[in-house]
Amino acid sequence: MVRAGAKNGIHADLALRLYTARLLGGNGALVRHGGGNTSLKAPACDTAGRIIDALYIKASGQDLAALDLAGMPALDLAQLRALQPRKRLDDSSMVGALRAARLDADAPDPSVETLLHAFLPFKFIDHTHADAVLALTNQPDGAGLCRQVFGPEVIIQPYAMSGFKLAKQAARLASDNPEAHALVVLKHGLFSFGDTARQAYGRMLRLVSAAERHLGRVPRRSGRARPKARASMAAAKLAPLLRGAVAEVTDNGDTCRMIAEFRGAKPIRDFVDSRRLARLAGKGPATPDHVIWTKPKPLILPFIGPAAAAKVHQAVTAYAKDYRAYVARHRRRLGGISAPLDPYPRVVLATGLGLFGLGPTAREAAIAADLFETNIKIITDAARIGVYAPASEADLFAIEYWPPEQAKRAAQGPAPPLAGQVALVTGGGSGIGAATAELFAAQGAAVAVLDLDAAAARRVAGAIAGLGLGCDVTEPGAVAEAFDQICLAFGGVDIVVSNAGAAWQGEIGTVAAAVLRKSFELNFFAHQSVAQNAVRVMRAQGTGGCLLFNASKQAVNPGADFGPYGLPKAATLFLTRQYALDHGKDGIRTGAVNADRIRSGLLTGKMINQRSKARGLSQTEYMEGNLLGREVTAGDVAQAFLDLALARATTGAVISVDGGNIAAALR
Repeated sequence: MVRAGAKNGIHADLALRLYTARLLGGNGALVRHGGGNTSLKAPACDTAGRIIDALYIKASGQDLAALDLAGMPALDLAQLRALQPRKRLDDSSMVGALRAARLDADAPDPSVETLLHAFLPFKFIDHTHADAVLALTNQPDGAGLCRQVFGPEVIIQPYAMSGFKLAKQAARLASDNPEAHALVVLKHGLFSFGDTARQAYGRMLRLVSAAERHLGRVPRRSGRARPKARASMAAAKLAPLLRGAVAEVTDNGDTCRMIAEFRGAKPIRDFVDSRRLARLAGKGPATPDHVIWTKPKPLILPFIGPAAAAKVHQAVTAYAKDYRAYVARHRRRLGGISAPLDPYPRVVLATGLGLFGLGPTAREAAIAADLFETNIKIITDAARIGVYAPASEADLFAIEYWPPEQAKRAAQGPAPPLAGQVALVTGGGSGIGAATAELFAAQGAAVAVLDLDAAAARRVAGAIAGLGLGCDVTEPGAVAEAFDQICLAFGGVDIVVSNAGAAWQGEIGTVAAAVLRKSFELNFFAHQSVAQNAVRVMRAQGTGGCLLFNASKQAVNPGADFGPYGLPKAATLFLTRQYALDHGKDGIRTGAVNADRIRSGLLTGKMINQRSKARGLSQTEYMEGNLLGREVTAGDVAQAFLDLALARATTGAVISVDGGNIAAALR
């Protein structure tokens, strides 16, 4: 990396800084999801062309594992240190000062911990939230335990929120302890110092290893294990109920939904089935930084039993009431806040099952699940060696409602139209299905891609951070299993694009019955199987939904010798209308798209060549043979599906996407 950096004009110290930062970021026991920090004090060129002392530091929210030069803005070190004599500096002024100190005005905002790194005299500083260190520091006498484990080379700092005050305190302690190689901020994390990247990194690993050895020396308690809780319902059945309970109808009638990701590994099960679950989980996260993603505490769902939907709603309602009370207790202390956040949980612990991470996006739901899974390990270790004693509720509130964090949320702007929604696309491995999956993901949906070709489904899903599953939609059991997998990954389903199909040909008076039946299995009954499973999930959610079908122009404008394909497509067209009639009462809308001459697995290059030659046309003339004189693409069909999904007052509608073909128009 140093050689590669030299070729690009990057100084060796900076290249090594990036290298060890990535090593730290790649270790999940040290940092997770944008946590941790690294810095380097080195010369840099300012806008006037002068060489000055600079601080390179990780930008706010950057992932250490993928850190590059663009994610390490350089700041004027003298300008930062000029703040140190001040007695006070409020958070807004601090953020403004950090931005003003950037050598590149277009660089990302530097970390909120910038002043701590600037005020300390060390060239290289590493910072992690190591699991083992948090287990030591989240104790009633965390300071004493850290002195015992780390010895005099580590400075012990009581918990303080990152910012100007902590930076001044840390600088004073470092001045008083010149031989120290590291700093522990209780209930927060570990900082290691060095003259080289290798030295700072090595000290970090050595100290974390010492903490891990101490934890390893304390025997695991057998405790009073209660009998394993038997889940009252499968996680895939609980997830849609949970999503429905945390959904909220806005003033304009839209429904704000969340994604829910399930985790059920053995350590999670052991924790949620523990006799001490409520006592330990209710104390709060292992570091206040996690509260942004996890909220102050999880929702605990005990044995659900009969009337599960009502009980889940009651539990969520009680949680929301408690959260509003928590906000009311603390908002005056901070002089008021711009707006309370939504009161719904981000982590749900279900006895007998595991945990659900929730969030407005699949990424945020996964982060909540990841962080609480990490918290389970830390809490378990902390309780094993003593008494788990995390930061106070007031400290959590201060982080969750920190004004710059609120400003960052406000600056994000409106969410994309399908944010929080889960879309399922069958036949999504290519053609129309792939284009639809990509478009829905671009509009904010969490997308599940189903295809008979599992590799193709995974390939399309991988490009859009979705879920790819191999599924034969003509097998009802496989369809039901796929829906369960989607419920575990995303919590449910809101939009279904039933697109899978294939074209069989034959003269209707002579075609084999087996051919006709095979076509009906895929081009009609599979649509029915997918729709029935969707209704099952959508009803459990109680937030409506949208069923969309690829019906084809063959449904209303059949072609010669194309009956085996057109007949089931005609039935699917009327299936669209029947679902509109029968399930409008559930808030479920339907729609269909009649498309024609779309390059895909159905209309291959070979078929286009055959058809164009049979008509005495060039391939271009054949593909553009419509009223608009333009070729219709898979993207055009995908756009029609999106338009139907967003048309909240429309159901039973059929849209033609064929460039104009009056013979195929609905009358």
